[in-house]
Amino acid sequence: QVQLVESGGGLVQPGGSLRLSCKASNIEEIYDRGWYRRAPGKQREQVALITSTFVTKYQDSVKGRFTISRDNAKNEVYLQMDSLKPEDTAVYYCYARDRKYPYWGQGTQVTVSS
Repeated sequence: QVQLVESGGGLVQPGGSLRLSCKASNIEEIYDRGWYRRAPGKQREQVALITSTFVTKYQDSVKGRFTISRDNAKNEVYLQMDSLKPEDTAVYYCYARDRKYPYWGQGTQVTVSS
């Protein structure tokens, strides 16, 4: 059974930083990795994506503030979040895709508030 386990969420003041991590297990060949989020009362949205060839894609609202990276040897993906804003408050979900299916983690809460 594929498992994605996130860590690194928490409470941070506006302008602060957090780094999310996600480790995948029981998945043989990972193609895309990424992060999604769901804010209260909103639908889940893609935040950042990184392909197997390290091409990255970001949602417009996080460009220049968030950085996605991956370590294939460790089966991990990271999201460095800087200059956080209250509107970044959401549950953040790790994502991975193999040849056939997409997978999501259970989510980690990120709250940006003073």
